[in-house]
Amino acid sequence: MNYRRLGKTSYEVSEIGIGTWQLGAKWGEQFDHSKAVDILQEAYQGGVNLIDTADIYQDGLSEKAVGQFIKTVKDKIYVVTKIGRKANPHTASAYDKANLTQYVDACLDNLQVSSLDLVLLHCPPSEVYKDPAVFETLDTLKQQGKIAHYGVSVETVEEAINASQFDISAVEIIFNMFRLKPRELFFEKATEKDLGILARVPLASGLLTGKFDRQTVFGENDHRKFNRNGEAFDKGETFSGVDYENGIQAVEALKAILGNDNLAQKALKFVLMHKEVSAVIPGASNPVQVKSNLSTLNLNDLTKEELEAVNSIYDKYIKKDVEQRW
Repeated sequence: MNYRRLGKTSYEVSEIGIGTWQLGAKWGEQFDHSKAVDILQEAYQGGVNLIDTADIYQDGLSEKAVGQFIKTVKDKIYVVTKIGRKANPHTASAYDKANLTQYVDACLDNLQVSSLDLVLLHCPPSEVYKDPAVFETLDTLKQQGKIAHYGVSVETVEEAINASQFDISAVEIIFNMFRLKPRELFFEKATEKDLGILARVPLASGLLTGKFDRQTVFGENDHRKFNRNGEAFDKGETFSGVDYENGIQAVEALKAILGNDNLAQKALKFVLMHKEVSAVIPGASNPVQVKSNLSTLNLNDLTKEELEAVNSIYDKYIKKDVEQRW
């Protein structure tokens, strides 16, 4: 495992972390604690010391599983958790001092820790990223010792830029072969501000694994079926906002040029080739997927020709759908 500095936190984190949205279950399935432990153990054995979770994942069970796990290992595990999506309705006004404090306290309880390593606002309404009162509250929680660092998880590059005017330490943003805008408009600013970048949705909800085709059927409770047009939450969370048919065409083109039906490792390596990225945080619903993700470490960098092909395919199939929106 290689380790990179996570911005102004100065944490040395594994360049491949693990996301826990579907920890212990495939999307839409019931949480299985024993499966969650197996996944986390596989990651830990592979050198992973960065776990990304959220207070709403599996209704808090993800945080609880992570909290129990980190107590069983001797090495430091950095836990990133996210808050705010509990609000119902999910409005900007819900990100007030009372709610933010309550959310942080609940995370402390779920994780069974005295201080949170890194807390991110969990894709709130856009106006929250420009509200000084929100970040003043986070400053207060930091002064109280409840959190060590804070940052934001965003849907758009504009949101990341707006939040960077405050004393954030890290930004979690969708960045992958099908979402290139962040590197053009944000990465340089992040470097100037010494912000850690956590690349989320690196496989575009599995589309960039190369395992899907036009006949693939997703479960009724899988967001890859019910949120393709943003019916439940931001469309950009599902297949990175890419139209599924266009995405399949782009994937087929990538397979032909990269010479591999399993694109996952190439897709993760592509993200890690950007030095501004502190870590990539793919999810896993079983230990085999963890092993697959970690095998990226043995892969050579993409060649100049392969990188040019990624850019060309993005321009041809993807850019028109995602560039202006996110």
